[in-house]
Amino acid sequence: MTLPAETLALAAAATWACSSLLSASAVARMGAFAFSRWRLAFACAMLWALAFATGNWRGLRLDGAGVLALSGVIGIFVGDTALFACMGRLGPRRSGILFATHALFSAVLAWLFLGETLSGWGLLGSALLVAGVMTAIAFGRRETELHHWESTKGRLAVGIALGLVAALGQSVATLMLKPLMQSGMDPVAASAVRMSSGLAAHAVLLFSGWRVVQATQSPRWVDLGYTFASAALGMTLGMTLILKALQNGSAGMVGMLSSVTPVLLLPLLWWVYRRRPALGGWCGALLTAAGCALILLRH
Repeated sequence: MTLPAETLALAAAATWACSSLLSASAVARMGAFAFSRWRLAFACAMLWALAFATGNWRGLRLDGAGVLALSGVIGIFVGDTALFACMGRLGPRRSGILFATHALFSAVLAWLFLGETLSGWGLLGSALLVAGVMTAIAFGRRETELHHWESTKGRLAVGIALGLVAALGQSVATLMLKPLMQSGMDPVAASAVRMSSGLAAHAVLLFSGWRVVQATQSPRWVDLGYTFASAALGMTLGMTLILKALQNGSAGMVGMLSSVTPVLLLPLLWWVYRRRPALGGWCGALLTAAGCALILLRH
């Protein structure tokens, strides 16, 4: 039985929330570039193993490989690296609210280039969802809650710019994939190509000798363990779910529903902080739930 596109998008958001929490300490120790390289290497190994084990790699087409590769460079090499660089500077909470803007980018780009429109209850639901995500993350932490992940490292403006670049990269990369996935391309094999192109771009940058991309510290086994888990959830499973959702769902809707990751991250951060989110977090979560319900009812 094939799950609805809306369910797949929400499931992807859940995997990204778990992946984000698993990534924070490893990113802070290794640096965004080194973490991304290891994460991509693990994801490529898992995805190609699945593609060959199932035989789905045979469904890849040369005419779509270039689009998949470019999507991987934009969404994974540029987007993910910018996101984890933002996380290293601003922490998971503030990087989450910046990345959540990809819902707005997705809706606008889908309207401009795919002719997708939102109206009626769907439009209201989308507005509530975006407002809920922003509210939950902006006001979901108590003033007395201090954690080393919440400290700002470096210039705040640079962190904000990195978060917006990550959001735009995610939206553009997703939009590019919509026509390919509608043609019936296998999501696992497509994900494998995208991850491989992202890893290749990282390798070129590493061998260029640019000092910024070097690891800040050598990874420990525990760092690699968290990175592997993050790759399995966020890239291998999460991105495959998104590509599967794009086969039958609109790009704007998939972008909107997958943007609830920061709200789903709240209970996970609650577990880390050992304190429940502030009232703003609960209000944002309720708005997000109401928005999701209206979008699901529309479909």
